[in-house]
Amino acid sequence: MAPPYIILFLSLTLVSHTAFTSSTPNTITLPLSPLFTKPQSSSEPFHSLKLAASASLTRAHHLKHRNSSSFVVATQVYPKSYGGYSINLSFGTPPQTSPFVLDTGSSLVWFPCTSRYICSHCLFPNIDPTKIPTFIPKNSSTAKLLGCTNPKCGYLFGSDLQSRCPQCISNSQNCSLTCPAYIIQYGSGSTAGFLLLDNLNFPAKIVPQFLVGCSIFSIRQPSGIAGFGRGKESLPSQMALKRFSYCLVSHRFDDSPENSDLVLQISSTGDTKTNGLRYTPFRPNLSVNNPAFQEYYYLSLRKVIVGGQHVKIPFSFLEPGPDGNGGTIVDSGSTFTFMERPVYDLVVQEFVKQLGNYSRAKDVETQSGLSPCFNISGAETVNFPEFTFQFKGGAKMTLPVANYFSLVGDSEVVCLTVVSEGGTGPARTSGPAVILGNYQQQNFYIEYDLENERFGFGPQSCKRKA
Repeated sequence: MAPPYIILFLSLTLVSHTAFTSSTPNTITLPLSPLFTKPQSSSEPFHSLKLAASASLTRAHHLKHRNSSSFVVATQVYPKSYGGYSINLSFGTPPQTSPFVLDTGSSLVWFPCTSRYICSHCLFPNIDPTKIPTFIPKNSSTAKLLGCTNPKCGYLFGSDLQSRCPQCISNSQNCSLTCPAYIIQYGSGSTAGFLLLDNLNFPAKIVPQFLVGCSIFSIRQPSGIAGFGRGKESLPSQMALKRFSYCLVSHRFDDSPENSDLVLQISSTGDTKTNGLRYTPFRPNLSVNNPAFQEYYYLSLRKVIVGGQHVKIPFSFLEPGPDGNGGTIVDSGSTFTFMERPVYDLVVQEFVKQLGNYSRAKDVETQSGLSPCFNISGAETVNFPEFTFQFKGGAKMTLPVANYFSLVGDSEVVCLTVVSEGGTGPARTSGPAVILGNYQQQNFYIEYDLENERFGFGPQSCKRKA
């Protein structure tokens, strides 16, 4: 039987799929948009790809080396200008609205805060670092500093009261100290500030006493971050969500008004599955050596298939070992999917083998930071091998070709949008071996079923119909 292929027209047109239906009657829906950098001019066709590749690698390095009522809410997700997707959230009384990067790889929710907020190295296209929206605590009648003895302070600084506020031990009941200042490292930068309690406002629901970070200084973080990870301080944890789901519009709509929905579900639906989705169970990472890995959403990746050929990846990379290293996580904050070098090399070898009729564009590989790249000039159509992730339980995620090959600028060169760290690579991994990024999640309906500990997905056109 011939291996499956996808016919790619040079326009890389996306195919629309039937929208999924949900039996949930009550929702909070927020618009969701991509944050992806576009080239400044046609003279820099590699700018956006190289920036996204570099940011994806930096993000992967960070993730891999971490120190350790019936109601549904729906909100919209917007594509912006630097590699991720954003939502708007409103805090305080009266509400103040700010954009937040949707991030399933971290847990703290924080916003640029106070009139003295400083963002260093935030010179992004369409971003004026002097005009970043900031939350002003004094303008909110419900905002208050988080006390050191408040249990929520322990979300970030541990449950041991003596270690986080030693001066409160003798008289903890009347201790007036605030929770210590935080510093959070991300792959693309960092942020620092202090913790507040304030109302999180939705059109039909208010979440009181929500723990949120008031950042007064950041590096390369022009927008706040909404942590959707597994930590106690994350938005899903604080809202006791049963499920949340999103559908990411194509990055070709970056910085446009196009958006899709992020759905937050608080009510239980039991074992009900969403129509049209395939499911695979989340896999816990029980590493004692690095508890930070427990913040991630791990999936049990069983096979990577290229053009019908099973890429023979050693099992040690597919499942976390006793040291916590290895395995696959899904991360909305990463742009391109990351693979540990031994995994990446095996996948690339199969693509190169099956696309042997096309010459390698080595110069573009050097300039874009992506590899392999192929020159497809003169071809009216191109047969690209299907790219499939198969997970535990048999659920297969077969990607649209636009999710794993990208045309470079106005050239007739396409590059694989999967990245790895340079060099030959070690035989052993550190941290997750595969990080499924948002570029590969475009035009999929994605569901995090926290109540039943499973991950659902299905192809769908995320662009709203006119």
